[in-house]
Amino acid sequence: MSGTWVRRALVAVVFGVSVVTLAPTTAAYAGLAAGPEQRPGQGGTAAGEKAAGERMVLVGIPGLMWSDVTPADTPALWRLAGESAIGSLSARTVRKDGTCPYDGWLTVSAGVRSAVGGRCGMAPTPEASGAGAVVPEFSWLWEVREQRDAGALGQALHTAGRTTMAVGPGAALALADRAGRVDVYAAGAGQVSDWTRADVVAVEIPDLIAPYISADRLSEVPEAVSPQARRAAARAADAKLGALLPRLGQATVLVAGVGDHGPVPHLRVAMLRGPATTGPDSAGAAGPGRTLGARSTHRDDMIILPDLTATILARAGVAAPPNVVGVPVDTHGTGGGSLAEAVAALRTADVAGQTIRNTTGVFFTTLAVLQVLFYLTAFLLLRRRDRLPAVRSAAVALAAIPASTYLVNLLPWARTAQPVLTLFASITAIAAALTLVALAGPWRRAVLGPLTVIAAVTAAVLLGDLLTGTPLQLNSLMGYTGVVGARYYGLGNIPFALLATAVLLVTTAVADRLVRSGRKSVAVALIAVLGAFAMLLDGWPGVGSDFGGVIAFVPGIAVTAMIVAGRRVSVVKLGAFCAAGGVLVMTIAYLDYLRPPASQTHLGRFAGQVADGTFLPVISRKLGAMLATLLSPNLMPVVIAAFAFLVFALLRPGTASAGVLPVAFERAPTLKAGLLGALVSGVVGMLVNDSGAAVLSMALALAVPLVLSAGIRALQYGEPAPAATAPIPPAGLAG
Repeated sequence: MSGTWVRRALVAVVFGVSVVTLAPTTAAYAGLAAGPEQRPGQGGTAAGEKAAGERMVLVGIPGLMWSDVTPADTPALWRLAGESAIGSLSARTVRKDGTCPYDGWLTVSAGVRSAVGGRCGMAPTPEASGAGAVVPEFSWLWEVREQRDAGALGQALHTAGRTTMAVGPGAALALADRAGRVDVYAAGAGQVSDWTRADVVAVEIPDLIAPYISADRLSEVPEAVSPQARRAAARAADAKLGALLPRLGQATVLVAGVGDHGPVPHLRVAMLRGPATTGPDSAGAAGPGRTLGARSTHRDDMIILPDLTATILARAGVAAPPNVVGVPVDTHGTGGGSLAEAVAALRTADVAGQTIRNTTGVFFTTLAVLQVLFYLTAFLLLRRRDRLPAVRSAAVALAAIPASTYLVNLLPWARTAQPVLTLFASITAIAAALTLVALAGPWRRAVLGPLTVIAAVTAAVLLGDLLTGTPLQLNSLMGYTGVVGARYYGLGNIPFALLATAVLLVTTAVADRLVRSGRKSVAVALIAVLGAFAMLLDGWPGVGSDFGGVIAFVPGIAVTAMIVAGRRVSVVKLGAFCAAGGVLVMTIAYLDYLRPPASQTHLGRFAGQVADGTFLPVISRKLGAMLATLLSPNLMPVVIAAFAFLVFALLRPGTASAGVLPVAFERAPTLKAGLLGALVSGVVGMLVNDSGAAVLSMALALAVPLVLSAGIRALQYGEPAPAATAPIPPAGLAG
C-alpha cells in the first residue's frame, strides 16, 4: 500500500476527532454568548454587591463515617440523614496517609487540596477581636507553608459583603479571610445566642476526633481507640448536633466528616438539608431518597472536600475564585428504597474502597510472581517443546486476569462477610471462565482465536465502562478508589495500558484476515479508525479524561498502521507521532478550558495552569511519582521478566522460544505490528504518566502471554523450524 493511503487515513482520523471535539464546544460558546459565565447555582455578583443567597451552615464533624450513624447511637444524625441528600465525602488532601482536622478545614478554606505540613492535628485556637476573632499568624500558611490559597473562602465572602460566624477553631480556619479574620466567633455552640447574625456559619464538633488526638497530633495508629470508646464519642457528637439543629431555623445545613481519625483514609459522611439543588435532576428539596454527588467526581453519591467550598459560595450567591477546584454539590434521585438501605450502600462503598486499598499490594505482588514463574517455566518448556497446550492455557489465563478485575464489580462481593476472600475467589472464577471460553469456543483452532477473544473482552469491558460512567473501574484492583482519591472517574493509567494494548491487538487480529484477502488499505483504515475511536474516549473530558493516555495512544496507533502498510517507522517519525499526541491532547484540554469552570475536568484546569504559568508544580509532582514507580517491587518484576523474555525471544528465537514468535508472525503477519504498537504505547505511557512502570508492566502483562499463546498454536500446526520458515515481512521499527 502506498504512503498516500496512510496519510489519508491519518488525516481522516484527525478530522473526525476535531469535528467531534468542536461540536460541544460550539454549544458552550452559544451558552457563553447568552450571558456572563457563572458556575451553576452561583451568582455573578461584583465585589461588595450583596445579592440574595441562602443562609448557609457547615457543620464539620472530623472523623465521622457512615458506620457511626445508627438510629440507636446517633438519633440526631439519623433523623437528619432522613431529611437530607446523603453521600460519601472523599476527605483526601495532599497528605498520603490520612487527613488531619487541620488539613481538612484548611482545604475548605482554600478550595483546593491543602496541607499544613509538619504539624497535623487540630486547628489553632483563634484570638478574640471584638465580636469576632483572628487566626494567629494566618499569613504563615502561605509565606512559610506555601499554602497560597488559604483564606480564599472567607475572602470571597467578605468581598461580596457576606458576614461570617465560626464556632470552634477549625470553623474559624475555614471561614477566615486573607487577614485570618471572622466576623463573629464562639468557642462553643452554647455561647451563641443569635444564629442569624451571619450569612455563612461554620461549626466544629470535635468530640468524635478528640480521642484520636495526642499532643496536638493525629494518632498514627490506624484504630487508636476501642469500638466502645468510638461509639461513646459518636454519641457525644450527636448530642451536640441534636441541640444545634433546632436553633438553625430554615438555614441550609451541610454536615461533613472533614478529616480522618488516623493514618488510614476512609469515606466520610456528607449530608445536605436545604432547598432546591443544582443538579440536572434536582427538582424539589434535598430531602429523603436522594443522594449527594458532584461533577468533580462524576459520581451521584460522592463529593470531595473542595466541593464544600464551592457549595458554600454557590448557596451564598457568591462567585467562586478561580483557584477553587471544587464544584457545587447536586442531588440525584435513588428510585426508592429506605434510609437504612441507602446508608448501607454508603457503608459498603467504604468497605469496598478499604478492601481494594488494603489488597492492591498483595494482588500485584501475586501477579508479579505468577508472571515471573510463567516466563521461567515457558522458557524451559518451549526449548523442549514440551507441554505446549498447558503453557498456552496458562498464557491465556494470565491474560484473562485484568478483565476479570473489572468484571468482578458486577457482583456484590463487598457486601459479603469475607469481602477479601470473595473478591479473589470471584476474580479467579471469572478468569477461569474467560479462559475456558477462549480455548473451547469454535475459534480455538485459529492461531489468533483465543488472543482475539481475550483482547476483545478486555477492550469491550473498558470501553463499555467508559461509556457508562466507569462503575467497574471504581473500587477495582486495577482501577481506583474514592478512599485513595487519586482519581474518581475516567480512565486510569493501568486501564489505559490495558485498553491500548487490547485495542491494538484485536484490530490487528481482524486486520490479518483483511491483509490475507488483499485488502491491506482497508486493514490500515480499520486500525486507524477503531484506534482513534478508543483514543477519543480515552481523552474525552468527562469520559476518559486521560491526559497522558492520548500522548501514548497516538504513536501506538500510527506505528501499528504504518507497519501493516509495509512502511518503516524511524525514530524521527516516532517522535513526531508523540508530538502529535501532545498537540492533540492539549487541543482537547484547551477546548475543555473554554467551557464554564464548573464544567471543566482536570484537563481544562491544567490548560488554565499552563496559561497562567502555574503548571510546573503539577509536572514536577507527576514526574516524581513516575520515577518512584521505577523502583516498585510489585511492578518492576513484571516489566523486567516480560520485556526480557520478549526481547530475547525476538533476538534469539531458536534459543528462547523454540521459534514460537517467528512462527506466530509468519502465520499472522499483522500480529507483530500490533505487538510493537502496544509496546510503543506502553513505553511512551510509562514516560508521560505518573504511574510510570505500571503502564508498561500492564501492557506487557496482557500482550506477551497472548502473543505467546498464538505462537504455540502456530507450532501445533506443525510449522517448520525457524531456519526453514519464510522471512518475516520487513516492516518494522528502523533505527
